Amino acid sequence: MLFLFSITWGSVSVWWLPVGVLAGLLYAWLMYRQPVNLSNKFRYGLLALRALAVFIIALLLLSPLVKSVNYKPEKPLVLIAQDNSQSITISPALSKQDLVSSLSKLQQQLGDDYEVHAFNFDSKLHNGLSGTFAGKQTDISSALKQLNERFVNRNIGAVVLATDGLYNQGTDPQYEARNFKSSIYTIALGDTVPKRDLLIGNISYNKTAFLGNDFIIEVLAEAYQSNGETMRLSVTEDGRQVHSQSIAVTGNSFKKVIPVKLTADKKGLHKFSISVAPVKNELSTENNTELIYIDVLDAKQKVLLVYQAVHPDISVIKTGIESNKNYEVKTTSLTDLSQVKPGDYSLIILYQLSGGSSAVVQKFIGNAKVPIWYTIGAQSNIGDFNSSQKTVKISGSGEMQEVFAQPVNEFSAFTLSDSTRDKLGHLPPLQAPFGNYGSVAASGVLLKQRIGNVSTSYPLLAFGDDNGRRTAVLAGEGLWRWKLAEFNTYGSNHAIDELLSQSVQYLTANANKQQFRIYPAKNVFDESENILINAELYNDALELVNTPDVKIDLKSQTGKHYNYLFTRNGQSYSLDAGALPSGEYSYTAATKLGERAFNATGQLTIKQLNLEARQSTANHKLLQNIAKQSGGTMLQPSDISKLADLIRKNDNIKTVVYEDKNYSDLVDVKWVFLLILVLLSTEWFLRKREGEV
Repeated sequence: MLFLFSITWGSVSVWWLPVGVLAGLLYAWLMYRQPVNLSNKFRYGLLALRALAVFIIALLLLSPLVKSVNYKPEKPLVLIAQDNSQSITISPALSKQDLVSSLSKLQQQLGDDYEVHAFNFDSKLHNGLSGTFAGKQTDISSALKQLNERFVNRNIGAVVLATDGLYNQGTDPQYEARNFKSSIYTIALGDTVPKRDLLIGNISYNKTAFLGNDFIIEVLAEAYQSNGETMRLSVTEDGRQVHSQSIAVTGNSFKKVIPVKLTADKKGLHKFSISVAPVKNELSTENNTELIYIDVLDAKQKVLLVYQAVHPDISVIKTGIESNKNYEVKTTSLTDLSQVKPGDYSLIILYQLSGGSSAVVQKFIGNAKVPIWYTIGAQSNIGDFNSSQKTVKISGSGEMQEVFAQPVNEFSAFTLSDSTRDKLGHLPPLQAPFGNYGSVAASGVLLKQRIGNVSTSYPLLAFGDDNGRRTAVLAGEGLWRWKLAEFNTYGSNHAIDELLSQSVQYLTANANKQQFRIYPAKNVFDESENILINAELYNDALELVNTPDVKIDLKSQTGKHYNYLFTRNGQSYSLDAGALPSGEYSYTAATKLGERAFNATGQLTIKQLNLEARQSTANHKLLQNIAKQSGGTMLQPSDISKLADLIRKNDNIKTVVYEDKNYSDLVDVKWVFLLILVLLSTEWFLRKREGEV
């Protein structure tokens, strides 16, 4: 690190500098022109001390600026990212332990001249190298993105990516690799030679079916290096075989989509096992079987969406709710409402309408006696809206303004995933009426309004209760912008679909007036996913209460028990049981309100992830493309020892020196005052010693 400083004059003319010199000399000459008790040499010395002190004081009066320059060198960064997923297989020339050892040696070889950071990844990025190779998912794109974000604005010289090129999460890593301005050196793990293997490549199916209906699952059966063999496919439902067939393998790279027609003959959650029988000398049998779970329902719950004028938000609401297969949405205009039967629906959504919009609407919602979800926009009559519900009150001019969504941590009626809450806070603004907002104490606010950078207490999405009828209010329009922005940024619409689906599930949850309810966030969880369970307790007046404790006992298929106590959130309960082993679980929850005991039972399934076993042939072409487009090189694992020299010979990987300039007033420099004090003190001491006053 090099530090330099100099004086610059800013707005003051440099010609004042000679004036300061003359002032110092004149003052000193007047003081020492006639002392007869001092020798000429000693007198000139004192004159110089006084002249210098006066000159510095005059310089301070001119207020020049001190320019300091700090030169800070930064070594080039070398980032090592090692794939730690189950799909990694190492060529016979290098074992898994040798791979980690070779990468550690590379880290040591580069340590003196480079700043080296090592990581391992599967579905997430982790610090350090690892030889466990136990990751059940691989997301190369996410690992590269996190590295780029973690070391943004740093001198990244090179990235070393050791992987087999197989990924089952995220997007194509080639796109994320382009965001690096440095060379990427790929280490090609795994084997590109196809092995003899039969597997289930993919299964397409609906997660729900309806009692008495037929449904179809589509099985992608694959076979490699197995020409002439016969593939035997079988499907079992809860351990009972319901389908079997034989497929002739007609090539060494065989793929065929096989439709399987089944019947939903029993209500509830059913486990289906789809498998192909192994053949002789097969590479792996772990990918021969896949499990899926299908929930057989009596019927869908119907939701009615009533509108006065068409709007793109209507389609977003419909598709978002129907992402949950338990719901079916019918849209109807206000003019056709008289032809609709109120008793057919479990929820009414009034899009920019209210109970006071017309006599037809008022009569319809009075006859329906089901939950109502109000949405507000530019077409809404705020006065009619305020008079028709008690959840949110708005006083304003009717003009619209842009507001951002701000999730409320204290909301407890139901649970949104952390990723959804984060995404909602970064989506574009909605259009909401300008004015003052108020919500009754009994309502729960899930989203508040953020206007620009100012967080407010105004509700954007709120839930309430109106004499036993659940209500919701969305005080804004523009959901279509959310859908486009989320897909453009994250590649999916999971957040808005989850928000709409969970909101509808909460509004329709107690249609059967059940006083104690337990409902998991979903029936089937993926392995390593946190198990989220909600609970609600109602008193005899069907008002939510959460005074008593609620306990739950989760019992696995092997007989192991997991006991938990629910957490109170607002007026209901929630439980995050963390990650549990894969398998089927039954649960029993219990509580007591007064002298009356309540129990609720159910089941959920934790699905084992088998993604890594579906691919066995390494994709070195992908690694070669990533290295080529970045100016790097693809190496075999046995050539890792050559990598240090390749990095050193790369002229683009060099130390960067950063220049940091600072300007400050000379009067702020403390050592200048110390210098003046030393000069005057020395002069005074020498004068006194010679007997001068």
